[in-house]
Amino acid sequence: MLTRLKVRGFKNLVDVDVRFGAFTCIAGANGVGKSNLFDAIRFLSALASDTLLGAAKSVRDNRRPDARSLFHRFGNQYAQTMYFQAEMIVPREGDDDLGQRAIASMTFLRYTLELVYREVDSSLEVKYESLVHINKSDARVHLPFNPSKSWRDSVINGRRTDPLISTLENANGEIEIRLHQDRGGIGGGRPTPRPARTLPRTLIHLANAAEYRTAVLARNEMSSWSLLQLEPTALREVDEINTPGHLTPSGEHLAATLYRLAQSHQTPEGERDEASVYDRIALRLSELVREIREVGIERDEKRDILTLWAAGADGTQHSARALSDGTLRFLALAVLEADPEFHGVLCLEEPENGIHPERIEAMLNLLRAIAVDTNCPIDSNNPLRQVIINTHSPTVVGLVPSDSLLAAELISSQKEGQRYQHLSLSCIEGSWRASAEPKMPSISKGKLMRFLRPLEQAYLEPDAVGQLAWSPTSE
Repeated sequence: MLTRLKVRGFKNLVDVDVRFGAFTCIAGANGVGKSNLFDAIRFLSALASDTLLGAAKSVRDNRRPDARSLFHRFGNQYAQTMYFQAEMIVPREGDDDLGQRAIASMTFLRYTLELVYREVDSSLEVKYESLVHINKSDARVHLPFNPSKSWRDSVINGRRTDPLISTLENANGEIEIRLHQDRGGIGGGRPTPRPARTLPRTLIHLANAAEYRTAVLARNEMSSWSLLQLEPTALREVDEINTPGHLTPSGEHLAATLYRLAQSHQTPEGERDEASVYDRIALRLSELVREIREVGIERDEKRDILTLWAAGADGTQHSARALSDGTLRFLALAVLEADPEFHGVLCLEEPENGIHPERIEAMLNLLRAIAVDTNCPIDSNNPLRQVIINTHSPTVVGLVPSDSLLAAELISSQKEGQRYQHLSLSCIEGSWRASAEPKMPSISKGKLMRFLRPLEQAYLEPDAVGQLAWSPTSE
């Protein structure tokens, strides 16, 4: 779970510091940088599982081998560094890439990474990397969204005094990144130093469960941060019977995932109970499409495939190929909600797209149900997962609680005689963010909605977009 993110020098994120709860909605006009915030989260995720250059190529609109375009640009100049700091809660247990079991010595962590551009090969170099613990006694300060004590106690545990990853300058003036062994419950063992200039990857990517178990779990958590971009074509595909049953960010393997959930579900007496899973999905889907009564999977033994279908009151079955795009996206999210194996951070852009305005509330209720309930301890029915969405819809803003809202706008600044635009985030007056961050700009929910209503119409009239503006600090 990502509880706080600081970003400097990445695209138009010049100096962003944002806290997240279980469910967060970022509202603002198109083109202000809401998607860039998602790109920063996805970039950090990729850096935990890929090379520096591979992670750079994975960022939206950056398929070129030159990573320079990721740095903030002002005039003809670029920022010298990109800086990221993420505070996160990691699962207590997990496996590394070799299947070795890891148990964290501490589950509340802060990861910091600073990257520079390397001219010689148009690549990236690690300038600074660290992974440290956040004391359990400080949890209430670092989690201002006011979770219950029982929830905090269920997710924050362990003890540690030494860093897990550290950076220092050696006697030769070279920057070294050190991965500290994690064998004891409190301190770290002998660190393994590596010259920063030779690292093709972040050091957190190199951790294994045998020596660096907490770093492994931090890496696993970061790797689970995903941008869900559900593609109707992928959602409509049939699956082979032996396909791994886990939904991809594009929506592949929807049928296999639902089939796996149904096959693995059991009654309290230990008997297989497929029907209750299909009934649960159908009930959730009926909130969007009232005519739907049943959902199921057809297993074709001859062709060795699985096909997802839905049926209305007359009992006629329609395959996924016959369902609308909006229905399929809603169905995929309902499957994720029912999947106890799904965890991590889920980013989703404009979830209202393809949904009838009268059904947007059902979509938002589903997204909030996917996120962990911070009033109850985590367990198999309340897994540690988080949802972050963005929108420019006043309808969505009106339905989202103030505590879950952030307002986004594009503002102008000047540096070294060059003017540039960058993302600015504001909290909603009276929300927990307003109390936790008194220096953060604030805006009333009503004013945000009044700004978005004409802007929504202005998307159909491009010439009018530039005439709209608002100030988050005044009414």
